[in-house]
Amino acid sequence: MTIAVRNIAKYFGSFCAVDNVSFNVEKGELVALLGPSGSGKSTILRIIAGLETPDRGEVFITGRNVTELTAQQRKVGFVFQHYALFKHMTVEKNIAFGLEIQKRPRQEIAAKVSELINLVRLQGYEKHYPSQLSGGQRQRVALARTLATEPAVLLLDEPFGALDMKVRQNLAAWLKELHDKLHITSVFVTHDQSEAIEISDKIVIINRGRVEQMGDAHDVYEHPGSKFVASFIGQVNVIDASILDNRIMIKDTRHSIDNISDIPNGNDIVLLIRPEDITLEEKSGERCLPCVIKQIHYRGSFYELDLDIGGFIIKALENKNSFKREQWKQNQQAFMHVKHYKVFETEEGHNIIREQLRQLGYIE
Repeated sequence: MTIAVRNIAKYFGSFCAVDNVSFNVEKGELVALLGPSGSGKSTILRIIAGLETPDRGEVFITGRNVTELTAQQRKVGFVFQHYALFKHMTVEKNIAFGLEIQKRPRQEIAAKVSELINLVRLQGYEKHYPSQLSGGQRQRVALARTLATEPAVLLLDEPFGALDMKVRQNLAAWLKELHDKLHITSVFVTHDQSEAIEISDKIVIINRGRVEQMGDAHDVYEHPGSKFVASFIGQVNVIDASILDNRIMIKDTRHSIDNISDIPNGNDIVLLIRPEDITLEEKSGERCLPCVIKQIHYRGSFYELDLDIGGFIIKALENKNSFKREQWKQNQQAFMHVKHYKVFETEEGHNIIREQLRQLGYIE
């Protein structure tokens, strides 16, 4: 393995920012640290880089314990959110800076700068200053400057956070393509789930300073290990329910969705259902709930429907073809068929769970 984080903890006064975090990054992997703002992911990255010192735990890079080493001694590349370019230097001078500090031969520097400019697709911009570049171009210069010194690992802290959505998407796809070309072991911090799902080999989900779950995008999306992960990764419907006569009953309704045998009768539960796991039917059937179509939203390539089930508003997605075929209309009665759902017991009670999710911004 190239990076091993072992039981690290970090306190700022009495506040625990990182709480006993451990994970591995294998050679050549692109790993995302994903979580909400303030979850501790940037602090973890800075500890790996040597910009913060852990109060407990160890960090290994390429098999060497680097916990006591400075950032310079660790030979890591670090890309910040806000570029940190030298404003008075041209593109080529910014990229050459680290090599000049190392006193590399002039010919070697020129060849390396030319190679990197081609790699990050900035041909023709060699003599431009940062103020003459777009945000996406500046971030590519920052990445080229970091790669110039050939770091053992690459660390990126919200590298696209300051860019607009379309530029972010383009740059994220470009980073994945670049990583596949270079195979440099990389860790990047993001709070954007779609970004993490699109480009990472593995996702480490951080919540309140702890690792909630690790796995590839398919694992964490399809098999969330907690209410937090299910709510944070992708859009999700949160439905209050309880167990009555071994049936899942929607709260405050007489509607039952399925049989269940491994949760005691009388227990409160939360159902998490992704919009894409719902289809609309004209007739009732297995795992169907009666509903009313309250709103229809056109989203370009699909329709988003607001379905009312006993006072709960549930989001569902319909592709354009099936929507036009069925000709669904507002205020029409239908049946919501649930293809897949996740059950979590809620010892804290529905209201507390909902308030926690609301405070974290995952439901309104």
